[in-house]
Parts: sequence; C-alpha cells; structure tokens
Amino acid sequence: MKFFTKKRIVLFLLFIFPLICFLILSTGENNFKRLPTLTENIVDISEFDNSKNTLLKDHVSIVCFLGNESNQLKSGLLALNEKIYKKFLDYKQFQIIAVYPKGQETEVFKIKEELASFTDMQKWSFIALAEKDIENFYSTFSVNEPLVDLASSKVFLFDKNMNLRGRTNDEDSKDGLLYGYNINSVSELNGKLKDDIKVLYYEYYAAFKDRNKNKADRKEVGI
Repeated sequence: MKFFTKKRIVLFLLFIFPLICFLILSTGENNFKRLPTLTENIVDISEFDNSKNTLLKDHVSIVCFLGNESNQLKSGLLALNEKIYKKFLDYKQFQIIAVYPKGQETEVFKIKEELASFTDMQKWSFIALAEKDIENFYSTFSVNEPLVDLASSKVFLFDKNMNLRGRTNDEDSKDGLLYGYNINSVSELNGKLKDDIKVLYYEYYAAFKDRNKNKADRKEVGI
C-alpha cells in the first residue's frame, strides 16, 4: 500500500497523533482522575498560631513537621525545596509550611539561612508552636502514624478547602493509602508528590473553565 509510506508514517506520529491525543484529553477534561480526599476540613493552622499570618484556607499547601531535631531533616527539606518548591513557586496560592516546637528557633534559622542562599523564600513559612498545639494540629489529619519527637519525614498535601489529599491505590503501601510523601525519597518527591500537585491544580483549572463556560451559556440564553 503506497499510501502508508515511511515519510507519511513519521509525519503522522510527529504531528497528527499528538493532536488526536490532545483533542481526546480536551473533550474529556471532566472525566480526568481527581486526587482522592483522605481527611476533610482539618483545623486551620491559624487556630494555633497567634500571629495569624499563615492560612491553609484558599491555598495549596504542603505541611511538614521539623520536631526537636530539625537538623536531621535538613537533607530532606533541601530535596523538597529543590524538587517541589522551585517547581511550583510561580503557581498561585502555593506554599510550604514548616511547623516546629518553640525553643528550636536557632536550629531552624540555620536551615532557613541555607535555603535562602539559593531560594526565593516568599512561599516558605516557618511556624513555631507549643508542643501541645503541634500534637493537636497533627491529630486533625487523622493519620495512623504518630509524630516522632514532634517530627515526621513525611510531608502532607492540602487543597484550598483544607482537605488532606493523597492516594488510595498507592502501589507501595500495604493498604493502598498514601497520606504523606517521604522527603528522604527523591523518587517519591519527584514522582508522586509532583504529579499529585499537578493533578490538584488541574482540578482547579478544569473547575475554572467549567464556571466560565456556564457563565457564557447563561449569558447566551439571557439568564
């Protein structure tokens, strides 16, 4: 069959096939797989932080717990900064919140100083809380994995409505549930967490498009 020449097959793979895939994805944007909600409506951190300068509400947030030995998590925080923070720095309402116990300001300052030497820190927030408040805040996550000395090697992803997001079919978890992302695993940060943040932002993008479409439809019919 002369129609299926090598040149035409190459052109199809390079130009036509990607266009077909794009059209399929565009028409099926409401059917994409959403990121599961694992815990709904946790208490906002502003309820424990007297300064009230940082809110989970209306933000896409990553929350981490540094504990009483924050230096032990430094390499993981540097990886989180490099693989996640810098990738999403320009995304609207994105932030990373690092919670640590009061009295650990000196150690945390050293970490902040090291991050700031090569990072725009505008969307990093470091919040000192009383130990009891850290425990109470964490308890609202409903995670069956306690903090160790008020610290965790995992970080937690929250949407704008303060819902904990994660996975219900994670291949590396026994029960399939992924509540947090291990900052000591570059592959988990670079793969799972990065992908899940992108899915979460696409949810908002799709919802925004739907709202605009509904407004246009209503305007067209004179509503």
